[in-house]
Amino acid sequence: MPNDATVTAADIARLAAVGRAAVSNWRRRHDDFPQPVGGTAVSPTFSLAEVEDWLRDQGKLADSPVRERVWQTLRTAASEGRDLADVLTFAGAFLLHLRADPARWDELPDTPDDEVAAALPEVVRALPGGVEAGPDLTPPSAVPLVRALSQLVDELGAVETFEFLRTRYLEHHSRRVYLTPEPVVRLMLELGGPARTVLDPACGTGSYLKAADEVFEDVQQLLGQEIDDTTARMSAIQLALRGAPAEVCPGDSLLADAFPGRTVDLVVSNPPFNDRGWGYEQLTGDPRWEYGLPPRMESELAWLQHGLAHVEPGGHVVLLMPPAVANRRSGRRVRSELLRRGTLRAVIGLPPGAVPNMAVALAVWVLRRPAPGGTPADDVLMVDTSADPDNFRRTALDAWRRYEKGKPTGTDSSVVVRIIDLLDDEVDLTPARYLPQRSAPTAEGSFVAARELLEAKAAELPRVVSELSSLTQSRARADVPMTTVGELAKAGVLQILRPPAKVRLGEGNVPVLTLEDVALGQEPTGTAAPDDEHVHVAAGDVVVSLTARNPVARVITGEGPVLGPGLALVRAEPSRSDPDFVAGWLLLGAQGARLRSSTSSARFDVRRARLPRLGLDEQAELGRAFRRLTDLEAALRDTYRLGADVLRLGLEGLGAGTLRPSGGPR
Repeated sequence: MPNDATVTAADIARLAAVGRAAVSNWRRRHDDFPQPVGGTAVSPTFSLAEVEDWLRDQGKLADSPVRERVWQTLRTAASEGRDLADVLTFAGAFLLHLRADPARWDELPDTPDDEVAAALPEVVRALPGGVEAGPDLTPPSAVPLVRALSQLVDELGAVETFEFLRTRYLEHHSRRVYLTPEPVVRLMLELGGPARTVLDPACGTGSYLKAADEVFEDVQQLLGQEIDDTTARMSAIQLALRGAPAEVCPGDSLLADAFPGRTVDLVVSNPPFNDRGWGYEQLTGDPRWEYGLPPRMESELAWLQHGLAHVEPGGHVVLLMPPAVANRRSGRRVRSELLRRGTLRAVIGLPPGAVPNMAVALAVWVLRRPAPGGTPADDVLMVDTSADPDNFRRTALDAWRRYEKGKPTGTDSSVVVRIIDLLDDEVDLTPARYLPQRSAPTAEGSFVAARELLEAKAAELPRVVSELSSLTQSRARADVPMTTVGELAKAGVLQILRPPAKVRLGEGNVPVLTLEDVALGQEPTGTAAPDDEHVHVAAGDVVVSLTARNPVARVITGEGPVLGPGLALVRAEPSRSDPDFVAGWLLLGAQGARLRSSTSSARFDVRRARLPRLGLDEQAELGRAFRRLTDLEAALRDTYRLGADVLRLGLEGLGAGTLRPSGGPR
């Protein structure tokens, strides 16, 4: 591994788990801070070895220096006239080979460079899933790179090594790479599942295929096509390293379908929107347009019919759509045909912000390919989740499951509409248009009861706030040695547990604690079938989110539920560690991970979370302080919820005439 690797101030901040402002402060205050070795006055670079030594001497080294060395070595290889993505693909191909034949590289540290270099071209000749690796992929600096990769694999394993490099690459290209948020991905899979075969015709970075491998049991085949060759290669490598039965092909699905004639149980995708160059002229007579030729300006309807052409009778197509598809005049004929044949089953409006970087609130369309000889459906489920953005996934799934079982679904957020009522001059499929107006309060006393609850909760706030007076201003203690959760786990002080890879929500009767439940401090809302591999949550356990964009860490007080996806459990040994103390430092680490991350898919590594080495009494004292702050958070959350109820009931009561000012006319 080269010793001349360099890092920027942002890289140093990541190594120390601090903000960039802290690095600037160190440079000003510490004369022994390493001097720049390159870059510019505005963006200097520093020797990684010197920075690593300085951070270690100061007790500030939080991240693994091996990770940073590997990343910098990969960037060095890319600077030799290679695209960074190509070098990353080479790294992934080597990791695949290392995972498949680890014994071959046991002697890598002692093998001469020329022998390693001679063996590498054969290793990276082709990638899984039918993706070509490309000619002469091996960079000149491949030997130091594979030596670095081997060291990181010893620390993280092959899967996590590539995930680390891929996440770092996506962070550096966040403006060019579009990621669908995980809650939306899982919602769409749960709407269309269960499935054994899945196709994503615009798979991008593979979010849907990866999640399908985790969500569905007995997955037999995952098919993906991506127009960008580089992204297709990365997705193929990621899935292959995870052992998923995936086939990812590069190319344009509409113009050059990689899977003609092949059908699956589920087609799920976030296709390109408003694409005027989707191939209208070339594809005018294409047999896929069973429901009518998609208009030139309606690329979304082309993707929709492409999905229907690849799904088995009775299978589902679940697509993320912009709202304009529901009511554009040009697409009226295709929408009408989808309704007449009973193919469209649901339109679910997502709340604004559910998919970041979109100026409008998107919708999920659920379609089912009719079975030959079957009776066409005569209604469509319409759902609008915008009224409760924090719980949009649960709102949508509850409505869909009731609808599938034939149970009543009419609520403030969902309604079943007869197809005959939709086939008018507009054929508008916007859910909000068909939802009933919120009804007036059923009793005049409901507003009074809600107001009294709010008053009682608000009366508790001064006490909760006053308890914070025990926190007094003091100077930071620089002499406290730090450790990590991972080191404490190795020493047996803590246990780190994760749920099994395939927890299927929505089935069985075992209560499941979800990420939403932990974030909102509520009782478990998920369910799953019994499984011996479930991780059962006990009182005193600390549950923490693994997603950097949702920093959550909470001490559990109840017993019984099992751990849901996206969460980890840290179980403290009571005689050696305080749960509230551990939860507070995990939350600090999770919030730091969110600040350092620029992608919605970035993960929070629980093992790297730092905390001070303190005796149990000092831990308990700090833990009580952390608990006071979390009590304040809970009180504010409850007050907000109750206040929202009072506001809603007050507006409804005034509008319905069941409430009036006390001094007004009677």
